[in-house]
Amino acid sequence: MDKEKLAKLQAQVRIGGKGTPRRKQVKKSVTATQGDDRKLQAALKKLGVTPIAGVEEVNMFKEDGNVLHFGAPKVAVQAALPSNTLAIYGPGQNKELTELVPGILNQLGPDSLANLRRLAESYQSLTARQAQLNQQAGGEKKDGEVDDEIPDLVENFDEADKKADLDQLE
Repeated sequence: MDKEKLAKLQAQVRIGGKGTPRRKQVKKSVTATQGDDRKLQAALKKLGVTPIAGVEEVNMFKEDGNVLHFGAPKVAVQAALPSNTLAIYGPGQNKELTELVPGILNQLGPDSLANLRRLAESYQSLTARQAQLNQQAGGEKKDGEVDDEIPDLVENFDEADKKADLDQLE
């Protein structure tokens, strides 16, 4: 390009001032999660859900023996009894049944009690196997007893080192 043409083009460019178009304002779009949350709230409103007060925690028992646990500080429960709908809000955590056992015994149904029984049996068999392995490996030591035996020297390492040095020199 010629320098003259380039100078002409630069002269035509105006930034600001009278007669220049205004900058368009960019509207912020709603993120997908906000849009989904709004749609969910609208659907729940149509069902006529009402908040349930006094719920401290919610536990959902899965078939694999784990529990989906919603904790006390941030759990919110809404229900619509005619439509048989419950909505639970809050951060959920997957926990094992054994982690929550003392506090949820009154919530367990017959299926969950069977899972708990199975877990207890597997734990007992596991500890029995570990005890047998300890006995086979050398017997159980009493508390405070230390293994003071030093193994016997099988070969002379100095001679083996000297042989290796001679082999490298040759």
